[in-house]
Amino acid sequence: MTDRQRLVVLFGGRSAEHDVSCVSARHVLAAVDAEKYEVIPVGINRDGQWSLATAAAEALAADDLPDALDPSGPTWDPLPELRKLTAAGPVVVFPLLHGPLGEDGTMQGLLEIAGVPYIGSGVLGSALAMDKLAAKDILAHHGIGQARHRSLHADDLPTAGSEAAQALTASLLADLGPVVFVKPANMGSSIGISRATDTLTLQAALATAATYDQWILIEEAIEGREIELAVLGNRRPQVSGPGEICPGAEFYDYDDKYADGADLVLDPDLDPELVVELQTTAAQAYLALRCAGMARVDFFVADDGRVILNEVNTIPGFTPISMYPRLWLNAGLSYPGLIDRLVDLALERHTTQRRNTTR
Repeated sequence: MTDRQRLVVLFGGRSAEHDVSCVSARHVLAAVDAEKYEVIPVGINRDGQWSLATAAAEALAADDLPDALDPSGPTWDPLPELRKLTAAGPVVVFPLLHGPLGEDGTMQGLLEIAGVPYIGSGVLGSALAMDKLAAKDILAHHGIGQARHRSLHADDLPTAGSEAAQALTASLLADLGPVVFVKPANMGSSIGISRATDTLTLQAALATAATYDQWILIEEAIEGREIELAVLGNRRPQVSGPGEICPGAEFYDYDDKYADGADLVLDPDLDPELVVELQTTAAQAYLALRCAGMARVDFFVADDGRVILNEVNTIPGFTPISMYPRLWLNAGLSYPGLIDRLVDLALERHTTQRRNTTR
Protein backbone atom coordinates (compact mmCIF):
# COMPACT_ATOMS: atom_id res chain seq x y z
CA MET A 1 0.00 0.00 0.00
CA THR A 2 3.04 2.30 -0.05
CA ASP A 3 2.08 3.65 -3.48
CA ARG A 4 -1.21 5.10 -2.22
CA GLN A 5 -1.75 8.83 -2.71
CA ARG A 6 -1.67 10.60 0.64
CA LEU A 7 -4.66 12.86 1.14
CA VAL A 8 -4.73 15.35 4.01
CA VAL A 9 -8.38 16.11 4.80
CA LEU A 10 -8.47 19.44 6.60
CA PHE A 11 -11.65 20.22 8.53
CA GLY A 12 -13.21 22.20 11.38
CA GLY A 13 -11.91 25.75 11.42
CA ARG A 14 -12.61 28.94 13.31
CA SER A 15 -15.63 30.18 11.36
CA ALA A 16 -19.29 29.88 12.26
CA GLU A 17 -19.45 27.02 9.74
CA HIS A 18 -17.22 24.77 11.88
CA ASP A 19 -19.91 22.14 12.48
CA VAL A 20 -20.83 21.89 8.79
CA SER A 21 -17.17 21.29 7.97
CA CYS A 22 -16.93 18.42 10.46
CA VAL A 23 -19.95 16.75 8.84
CA SER A 24 -18.64 17.32 5.29
CA ALA A 25 -15.27 15.80 6.23
CA ARG A 26 -16.95 12.72 7.70
CA HIS A 27 -18.64 11.95 4.40
CA VAL A 28 -15.51 12.60 2.35
CA LEU A 29 -13.62 10.10 4.54
CA ALA A 30 -16.41 7.57 4.07
CA ALA A 31 -16.27 7.96 0.28
CA VAL A 32 -12.50 7.84 -0.20
CA ASP A 33 -11.18 4.67 -1.86
CA ALA A 34 -8.87 3.19 0.80
CA GLU A 35 -6.97 1.24 -1.86
CA LYS A 36 -5.97 4.48 -3.61
CA TYR A 37 -5.53 6.90 -0.71
CA GLU A 38 -3.83 7.07 2.65
CA VAL A 39 -6.07 9.55 4.45
CA ILE A 40 -4.60 11.87 7.08
CA PRO A 41 -7.42 13.75 8.88
CA VAL A 42 -6.29 17.07 10.36
CA GLY A 43 -8.68 19.12 12.47
CA ILE A 44 -8.71 22.79 13.44
CA ASN A 45 -10.70 23.65 16.53
CA ARG A 46 -12.67 26.85 17.10
CA ASP A 47 -9.62 28.48 18.72
CA GLY A 48 -7.45 27.78 15.69
CA GLN A 49 -5.48 24.88 17.18
CA TRP A 50 -4.36 22.36 14.53
CA SER A 51 -4.42 18.69 15.52
CA LEU A 52 -3.85 15.29 14.00
CA ALA A 53 -7.39 13.98 14.35
CA THR A 54 -6.51 10.57 15.75
CA ALA A 55 -10.07 9.68 16.76
CA ALA A 56 -11.24 10.32 13.19
CA ALA A 57 -8.39 8.20 11.80
CA GLU A 58 -9.20 5.34 14.20
CA ALA A 59 -12.91 5.52 13.36
CA LEU A 60 -12.07 5.41 9.64
CA ALA A 61 -9.85 2.37 10.14
CA ALA A 62 -12.60 0.65 12.11
CA ASP A 63 -15.24 1.59 9.52
CA ASP A 64 -17.22 3.25 12.31
CA LEU A 65 -17.29 6.94 11.49
CA PRO A 66 -19.44 9.22 13.68
CA ASP A 67 -21.94 11.66 12.21
CA ALA A 68 -19.35 14.45 12.49
CA LEU A 69 -15.58 14.25 12.91
CA ASP A 70 -13.84 15.36 16.09
CA PRO A 71 -11.05 17.85 15.24
CA SER A 72 -9.09 17.24 18.45
CA GLY A 73 -5.88 15.25 18.87
CA PRO A 74 -2.11 15.75 19.16
CA THR A 75 -0.86 19.16 18.05
CA TRP A 76 -0.04 19.32 14.34
CA ASP A 77 2.06 22.32 13.21
CA PRO A 78 1.04 22.78 9.55
CA LEU A 79 4.13 24.14 7.79
CA PRO A 80 6.74 21.71 9.19
CA GLU A 81 4.31 18.78 9.04
CA LEU A 82 3.32 19.49 5.44
CA ARG A 83 6.96 19.89 4.42
CA LYS A 84 7.78 16.62 6.16
CA LEU A 85 4.99 14.90 4.24
CA THR A 86 6.06 16.29 0.86
CA ALA A 87 9.66 15.28 1.50
CA ALA A 88 8.49 11.69 1.93
CA GLY A 89 6.38 11.60 -1.23
CA PRO A 90 3.37 13.11 -3.02
CA VAL A 91 0.55 14.58 -0.95
CA VAL A 92 -2.63 16.48 -1.75
CA VAL A 93 -4.59 18.58 0.75
CA PHE A 94 -8.38 18.65 0.68
CA PRO A 95 -9.44 21.79 2.60
CA LEU A 96 -13.03 21.30 3.73
CA LEU A 97 -13.11 24.55 5.68
CA HIS A 98 -16.26 26.51 4.98
CA GLY A 99 -16.33 30.26 5.50
CA PRO A 100 -13.69 32.76 6.67
CA LEU A 101 -10.17 31.55 7.51
CA GLY A 102 -10.61 28.55 5.27
CA GLU A 103 -12.56 29.34 2.13
CA ASP A 104 -11.48 32.97 1.68
CA GLY A 105 -7.93 32.55 0.37
CA THR A 106 -6.17 32.59 3.76
CA MET A 107 -5.77 28.81 4.02
CA GLN A 108 -4.97 28.62 0.32
CA GLY A 109 -2.13 31.12 0.88
CA LEU A 110 -0.68 28.94 3.63
CA LEU A 111 -0.83 25.88 1.37
CA GLU A 112 0.89 27.84 -1.41
CA ILE A 113 3.69 28.76 1.00
CA ALA A 114 3.96 25.12 2.03
CA GLY A 115 4.26 24.19 -1.64
CA VAL A 116 1.62 21.45 -1.59
CA PRO A 117 -1.10 20.78 -4.14
CA TYR A 118 -4.61 21.29 -2.79
CA ILE A 119 -8.16 20.81 -3.99
CA GLY A 120 -10.17 23.85 -5.01
CA SER A 121 -9.57 27.44 -6.02
CA GLY A 122 -6.37 29.34 -5.41
CA VAL A 123 -5.83 32.44 -3.30
CA LEU A 124 -7.44 34.96 -5.64
CA GLY A 125 -10.38 32.83 -6.73
CA SER A 126 -11.17 31.85 -3.15
CA ALA A 127 -11.01 35.44 -1.91
CA LEU A 128 -13.10 36.86 -4.75
CA ALA A 129 -15.86 34.26 -4.53
CA MET A 130 -16.01 34.46 -0.73
CA ASP A 131 -16.44 38.24 -0.66
CA LYS A 132 -19.94 38.74 -2.06
CA LEU A 133 -19.32 42.42 -2.79
CA ALA A 134 -16.03 41.87 -4.62
CA ALA A 135 -17.63 39.03 -6.59
CA LYS A 136 -20.50 41.30 -7.62
CA ASP A 137 -18.07 43.88 -9.00
CA ILE A 138 -16.31 41.25 -11.13
CA LEU A 139 -19.52 39.61 -12.32
CA ALA A 140 -21.07 42.98 -13.20
CA HIS A 141 -18.04 43.71 -15.38
CA HIS A 142 -18.82 40.48 -17.28
CA GLY A 143 -22.48 41.39 -17.72
CA ILE A 144 -23.84 38.66 -15.47
CA GLY A 145 -27.26 39.41 -14.02
CA GLN A 146 -27.50 40.02 -10.27
CA ALA A 147 -29.98 41.24 -7.71
CA ARG A 148 -30.13 44.99 -7.08
CA HIS A 149 -28.07 45.70 -3.99
CA ARG A 150 -26.28 48.19 -1.80
CA SER A 151 -23.37 47.80 0.61
CA LEU A 152 -22.44 49.28 3.97
CA HIS A 153 -19.47 49.13 6.30
CA ALA A 154 -20.25 48.25 9.89
CA ASP A 155 -18.43 51.41 11.07
CA ASP A 156 -20.95 53.51 9.15
CA LEU A 157 -24.04 52.03 10.78
CA PRO A 158 -25.87 54.64 12.88
CA THR A 159 -27.04 53.79 16.37
CA ALA A 160 -30.13 51.58 16.25
CA GLY A 161 -33.29 53.56 17.00
CA SER A 162 -31.74 56.90 16.10
CA GLU A 163 -33.12 59.29 13.48
CA ALA A 164 -30.11 58.48 11.29
CA ALA A 165 -30.87 54.74 11.50
CA GLN A 166 -34.50 55.38 10.63
CA ALA A 167 -33.48 57.49 7.63
CA LEU A 168 -30.94 54.94 6.40
CA THR A 169 -33.27 51.96 6.61
CA ALA A 170 -36.13 53.90 5.03
CA SER A 171 -33.81 54.79 2.14
CA LEU A 172 -32.72 51.17 1.67
CA LEU A 173 -36.30 49.93 1.62
CA ALA A 174 -37.35 52.64 -0.80
CA ASP A 175 -34.48 51.70 -3.11
CA LEU A 176 -34.56 47.90 -2.83
CA GLY A 177 -37.76 46.97 -0.99
CA PRO A 178 -40.39 46.37 0.09
CA VAL A 179 -38.59 43.20 1.23
CA VAL A 180 -34.81 42.92 1.45
CA PHE A 181 -32.21 40.38 2.54
CA VAL A 182 -29.23 41.44 4.62
CA LYS A 183 -26.04 39.36 4.52
CA PRO A 184 -22.49 39.48 5.86
CA ALA A 185 -20.25 39.94 2.81
CA ASN A 186 -17.97 37.07 3.86
CA MET A 187 -19.95 34.14 5.19
CA GLY A 188 -21.69 31.03 3.89
CA SER A 189 -24.34 28.48 4.86
CA SER A 190 -26.85 31.35 5.20
CA ILE A 191 -25.26 32.29 8.53
CA GLY A 192 -26.00 35.88 9.56
CA ILE A 193 -28.63 36.36 6.85
CA SER A 194 -31.92 38.05 7.74
CA ARG A 195 -35.10 38.97 5.90
CA ALA A 196 -36.37 42.49 6.59
CA THR A 197 -39.73 44.03 5.77
CA ASP A 198 -39.67 47.36 7.64
CA THR A 199 -37.26 49.80 9.26
CA LEU A 200 -37.22 48.00 12.62
CA THR A 201 -36.48 44.54 11.23
CA LEU A 202 -33.93 46.05 8.85
CA GLN A 203 -32.06 47.76 11.70
CA ALA A 204 -31.95 44.43 13.54
CA ALA A 205 -30.79 42.63 10.39
CA LEU A 206 -27.96 45.11 9.84
CA ALA A 207 -26.82 44.67 13.44
CA THR A 208 -26.87 40.87 13.06
CA ALA A 209 -24.82 40.93 9.85
CA ALA A 210 -22.30 43.30 11.48
CA THR A 211 -21.51 40.64 14.10
CA TYR A 212 -20.13 38.39 11.34
CA ASP A 213 -18.33 40.81 9.00
CA GLN A 214 -17.33 44.44 8.60
CA TRP A 215 -18.95 44.69 5.18
CA ILE A 216 -22.69 44.18 4.80
CA LEU A 217 -24.71 43.42 1.68
CA ILE A 218 -28.34 44.48 1.31
CA GLU A 219 -30.22 42.92 -1.62
CA GLU A 220 -33.69 43.06 -3.09
CA ALA A 221 -35.80 39.97 -2.39
CA ILE A 222 -36.25 37.84 -5.49
CA GLU A 223 -39.51 36.00 -6.06
CA GLY A 224 -38.78 32.89 -8.09
CA ARG A 225 -37.05 29.51 -8.15
CA GLU A 226 -33.67 28.69 -6.58
CA ILE A 227 -31.49 26.69 -8.97
CA GLU A 228 -28.00 25.32 -8.30
CA LEU A 229 -25.39 23.83 -10.61
CA ALA A 230 -22.11 22.07 -9.86
CA VAL A 231 -18.91 23.01 -11.68
CA LEU A 232 -15.84 20.77 -11.93
CA GLY A 233 -12.55 21.57 -13.65
CA ASN A 234 -9.82 24.13 -14.11
CA ARG A 235 -9.57 26.14 -17.31
CA ARG A 236 -12.13 23.96 -19.14
CA PRO A 237 -14.84 23.41 -16.53
CA GLN A 238 -17.67 20.93 -16.79
CA VAL A 239 -21.10 21.99 -15.54
CA SER A 240 -23.70 19.59 -14.19
CA GLY A 241 -27.38 19.65 -14.84
CA PRO A 242 -29.49 21.81 -12.52
CA GLY A 243 -30.96 21.07 -9.13
CA GLU A 244 -33.73 23.05 -7.48
CA ILE A 245 -34.02 24.13 -3.85
CA CYS A 246 -37.56 24.18 -2.51
CA PRO A 247 -37.21 25.84 0.93
CA GLY A 248 -39.18 24.47 3.83
CA ALA A 249 -38.80 27.77 5.69
CA GLU A 250 -39.45 31.38 4.73
CA PHE A 251 -36.10 31.29 2.94
CA TYR A 252 -33.26 28.79 2.53
CA ASP A 253 -31.65 29.38 5.93
CA TYR A 254 -29.06 27.39 7.91
CA ASP A 255 -31.56 24.99 9.50
CA ASP A 256 -33.24 24.42 6.16
CA LYS A 257 -29.89 23.53 4.60
CA TYR A 258 -28.59 21.18 7.26
CA ALA A 259 -31.63 19.92 9.19
CA ASP A 260 -33.15 18.48 6.00
CA GLY A 261 -35.97 21.00 5.95
CA ALA A 262 -35.74 21.85 2.26
CA ASP A 263 -36.59 19.64 -0.69
CA LEU A 264 -33.73 19.19 -3.17
CA VAL A 265 -35.08 18.36 -6.60
CA LEU A 266 -32.80 16.84 -9.21
CA ASP A 267 -33.67 17.34 -12.89
CA PRO A 268 -36.25 20.07 -12.21
CA ASP A 269 -38.76 20.98 -14.90
CA LEU A 270 -36.94 23.76 -16.77
CA ASP A 271 -36.95 24.79 -20.40
CA PRO A 272 -33.90 23.24 -22.16
CA GLU A 273 -32.82 26.65 -23.45
CA LEU A 274 -32.89 28.00 -19.89
CA VAL A 275 -30.74 25.08 -18.70
CA VAL A 276 -28.14 25.88 -21.36
CA GLU A 277 -28.20 29.55 -20.31
CA LEU A 278 -27.67 28.59 -16.66
CA GLN A 279 -24.81 26.24 -17.52
CA THR A 280 -23.14 28.79 -19.77
CA THR A 281 -23.45 31.54 -17.17
CA ALA A 282 -22.16 29.24 -14.41
CA ALA A 283 -19.03 28.46 -16.44
CA GLN A 284 -18.58 32.16 -17.30
CA ALA A 285 -18.81 33.18 -13.63
CA TYR A 286 -16.48 30.36 -12.59
CA LEU A 287 -13.77 31.54 -14.97
CA ALA A 288 -14.34 35.24 -14.28
CA LEU A 289 -13.75 34.70 -10.56
CA ARG A 290 -10.62 32.58 -11.25
CA CYS A 291 -12.13 29.48 -9.69
CA ALA A 292 -10.49 26.07 -10.02
CA GLY A 293 -11.25 22.51 -9.05
CA MET A 294 -14.85 22.87 -7.96
CA ALA A 295 -17.65 25.27 -7.14
CA ARG A 296 -21.40 25.33 -6.73
CA VAL A 297 -23.07 28.19 -8.58
CA ASP A 298 -26.43 29.36 -7.25
CA PHE A 299 -29.08 31.17 -9.29
CA PHE A 300 -32.54 32.63 -8.97
CA VAL A 301 -34.87 32.23 -11.92
CA ALA A 302 -37.17 35.13 -11.08
CA ASP A 303 -40.89 35.15 -11.70
CA ASP A 304 -40.35 38.20 -13.92
CA GLY A 305 -38.06 36.17 -16.20
CA ARG A 306 -34.69 37.39 -14.98
CA VAL A 307 -31.82 34.92 -14.51
CA ILE A 308 -29.92 36.16 -11.46
CA LEU A 309 -26.66 34.74 -10.18
CA ASN A 310 -26.81 34.62 -6.39
CA GLU A 311 -23.35 33.38 -5.42
CA VAL A 312 -20.42 31.11 -6.24
CA ASN A 313 -19.35 28.74 -3.45
CA THR A 314 -15.78 27.42 -3.90
CA ILE A 315 -15.94 24.82 -1.08
CA PRO A 316 -19.48 23.48 -1.30
CA GLY A 317 -20.88 21.21 1.37
CA PHE A 318 -20.28 17.46 1.18
CA THR A 319 -22.95 16.44 3.70
CA PRO A 320 -25.52 13.75 2.78
CA ILE A 321 -28.02 16.39 1.70
CA SER A 322 -25.54 18.71 -0.05
CA MET A 323 -26.38 19.54 -3.63
CA TYR A 324 -22.84 19.46 -5.06
CA PRO A 325 -22.07 15.72 -4.78
CA ARG A 326 -25.71 14.84 -5.47
CA LEU A 327 -25.67 16.70 -8.78
CA TRP A 328 -22.56 14.84 -9.93
CA LEU A 329 -23.96 11.53 -8.76
CA ASN A 330 -27.07 12.30 -10.80
CA ALA A 331 -24.79 12.92 -13.79
CA GLY A 332 -23.19 9.50 -13.34
CA LEU A 333 -20.07 10.46 -11.36
CA SER A 334 -19.82 8.50 -8.12
CA TYR A 335 -18.71 10.07 -4.84
CA PRO A 336 -15.33 8.20 -4.92
CA GLY A 337 -14.98 9.13 -8.61
CA LEU A 338 -15.62 12.78 -7.76
CA ILE A 339 -12.83 12.73 -5.17
CA ASP A 340 -10.48 11.11 -7.71
CA ARG A 341 -11.27 13.86 -10.21
CA LEU A 342 -10.73 16.61 -7.64
CA VAL A 343 -7.34 15.16 -6.70
CA ASP A 344 -6.32 14.99 -10.37
CA LEU A 345 -7.36 18.61 -10.89
CA ALA A 346 -5.37 19.70 -7.83
CA LEU A 347 -2.24 18.00 -9.13
CA GLU A 348 -2.79 19.47 -12.60
CA ARG A 349 -3.15 23.03 -11.29
CA HIS A 350 -0.16 22.65 -8.95
CA THR A 351 2.06 21.40 -11.78
CA THR A 352 1.02 24.28 -14.04
CA GLN A 353 1.52 26.88 -11.32
CA ARG A 354 4.95 25.53 -10.36
CA ARG A 355 5.97 25.70 -13.99
CA ASN A 356 5.01 29.36 -14.10
CA THR A 357 6.59 30.37 -10.77
CA THR A 358 9.75 28.22 -10.55
CA ARG A 359 12.90 29.19 -12.40
